Amino acid sequence: MSYSDDRGDWPRRLAAVADRILRGAKPSELPVEEPARFVLGINQKTARALALTIPSSVLLQASKVIE
Repeated sequence: MSYSDDRGDWPRRLAAVADRILRGAKPSELPVEEPARFVLGINQKTARALALTIPSSVLLQASKVIE
């Protein structure tokens, strides 16, 4: 299992910061950005190899399930 920020969201956030800088904002004055979206990934193949059972309620909440 992994719970991390949505890596697919990075280009959009990076473009927004670059746009601000190109419009004249000083990089030192820009706020630190935190992830807005998170992804829960579950690798069932590895869980089975480790003899772990992932409850179906957790699998339903996962953003990505690897069979």
